[in-house]
Amino acid sequence: MLISLALILSIVCFTLLIPQATPAPFLFPATQSTVLPEPSNFFTPNLITTPLPTNSFFQNFALKNGDQPEYFHPYTIRSASSSLSLSYPSLSYTSAFISQPFTPDLTISASQTSTFQDPNNNHHHVISDFNDLSVTLDFPSSHLRFFLVRGSPFVTCFVYTPTAVSISTNYTILSSSSSLSSDSNTKVTIKLENNQTWLIYTSSPIGLTDSTTSTLTFGEFSGIVRVAVLPDSDPKSEAILDQFSTCYPTSGAAVLGKPYTLGYKWENNGPGDLLMLAHPLHLQLLSHATVLKDFKYKSIDGDLVGIVGDSWVLQPKPVPITWHSVGGIKEKFYSEIISALRRDVEALNSAEITTTSSYFYGKLIARAARLALIAEEVACLDVIPSIKKFLIETIEPWLEGTFSGNGFLYDAKWGGLITKQGSTDSGADFGFGIYNDHHFHLGYFVYGVSVLAKIEPAWGAKYKPQAYSLVEDFINKGKLSNLLYPRLRSFDLYKLHSWAGGLTEFADGRNQESTSEAVNAYYSTAMMGKAYGDTQLEATGSMLAALEIQAAQMWWHVREGGNKIYEKDFTRENRMVGVVWSTKRDSGLWFAPSEAREIRLGIQMLPISPITEVLFSDVGFAREVVNWTLPALHREGEGVGEGWKGFVYCVQGMYDKEGALGKIRSLKGFDDGNSLTNLLWWIHSRKLSKV
Repeated sequence: MLISLALILSIVCFTLLIPQATPAPFLFPATQSTVLPEPSNFFTPNLITTPLPTNSFFQNFALKNGDQPEYFHPYTIRSASSSLSLSYPSLSYTSAFISQPFTPDLTISASQTSTFQDPNNNHHHVISDFNDLSVTLDFPSSHLRFFLVRGSPFVTCFVYTPTAVSISTNYTILSSSSSLSSDSNTKVTIKLENNQTWLIYTSSPIGLTDSTTSTLTFGEFSGIVRVAVLPDSDPKSEAILDQFSTCYPTSGAAVLGKPYTLGYKWENNGPGDLLMLAHPLHLQLLSHATVLKDFKYKSIDGDLVGIVGDSWVLQPKPVPITWHSVGGIKEKFYSEIISALRRDVEALNSAEITTTSSYFYGKLIARAARLALIAEEVACLDVIPSIKKFLIETIEPWLEGTFSGNGFLYDAKWGGLITKQGSTDSGADFGFGIYNDHHFHLGYFVYGVSVLAKIEPAWGAKYKPQAYSLVEDFINKGKLSNLLYPRLRSFDLYKLHSWAGGLTEFADGRNQESTSEAVNAYYSTAMMGKAYGDTQLEATGSMLAALEIQAAQMWWHVREGGNKIYEKDFTRENRMVGVVWSTKRDSGLWFAPSEAREIRLGIQMLPISPITEVLFSDVGFAREVVNWTLPALHREGEGVGEGWKGFVYCVQGMYDKEGALGKIRSLKGFDDGNSLTNLLWWIHSRKLSKV
């Protein structure tokens, strides 16, 4: 499909406004996918004119019927039948998984709906606004608007036309009472048979007109209704909720400011100070915050703790962004690495590549790029021309649209890259065409492009617009950067790690399996910044890599006896989580059972590069996870892949260099994104630390 004249003009006009150092927005050939859902079913008309999120915390609200729940910390929320249901979820766990199943505790609705007719006649709510930390849902037939702000202990509803409002529950209401002040009824306390106590606050007096054992109905009212469950963490919790009930957030944004600083800023209304909740990683990174350490809500992500204030500053630990190993390699080890390097380079042949998968092709490109950087580090420069030739032959067809069988296309419906195969088959390229795993696939391409731009600057300059289009598909900072793509497609600025699920509805919300491939995406982004002298791009990639690493170490790496987040049964049996979901933790993987511990470890480590040293910087944990994994290498009845063994030995090299080196030398095969050269480089660049 040809790009429209209007879009061409908008791109030209936008190009005139950006600095000369920034490449003009490049558009891969436009297409119309036959498998993507229709965003206009849920988003207001003014929103669908801009790129839309495809891996967001509220994605379920924009897919199919929009009635699968999403997690907002501390509540799981589901939209259905012109109403909103809340759950303060309890944990269910075994040694194999942990979950927060959705069981509705309260449902907020209008007692009577209007005759509003939905023009699409296929959904109940409308997404009228969204930001990094919030989404606004409108129910036109009920005259209700919900400001759903992540980390708020209250769910806030704006009744914008006088309406009778009902609060119902699947449990028996044991008691309800009005209080707060002697001259107004602006608070109702509800006690349920499941031992929960819910507090309802209103911006003006509200009268109870009807009640049953499962429903309370209030007379016509317009204004703000706020609902909160009373946590059992502290007897003073109710007084705290009373104190902060009048100031409510309507939206929340994250600010990517100076390097290694992430700010949160909430828009709020009403008198008083704002009360929000921080998860454990927030608490590690927060600077100068008023913390209510005894005010806590339980969560699958760890306790959520009260923070007072409408702005936060988070400061992650900086990570080294280097082309080569952090500590260097002693010259006496060069010869073994060079011997493997020459064999691996000699085997490079672009004509023999059979895969057309964007994922596996990207891995082959990045694998070759690693050889070029290792060659630089061990002073074997004569092999670089052969590597450069291979990289040019493999990368250019994807950038020029001449690759046979696949390629990148631009989807204007949601705003992003899809593949030719993915435009007609939602399962092709692991779902890339429905925005699954974008940061994984493109991270490999960006790494290869960055290395080629480094070793061949003239080539890099020629293809800079295409290079930036690849990276901005998943790391665009907003409309002022590139109007073709949404803001940070994969990275969740509240959870502080990425999601990979794309435009697929899941009852457990978003998910991500491979944290290391997410780290690689942002590390590769920083590498591209280095290659092009773009300090802003380098800083953004570096900070997101740092956050992804710290999130992986908190929620994927399970330390023996040191994990205070997960239940003991799960912690005892697992050193590594397979898949992290919004409301679930799985020991199994998408493509392997939980018994395949070497794969569970490997998928959280590949690809091996200098940033891997930071991801697995805890040498004590490295020993724990290897000891946990090694028995799985001797499973009966199935073969254990040599490639997966290689990743286990890499982690062993963090504390047992010689033992790991012997095992790596005996390997008979390698992961398709790895090589003997890369493994030897890793082992010989280890600087052993004390446990």
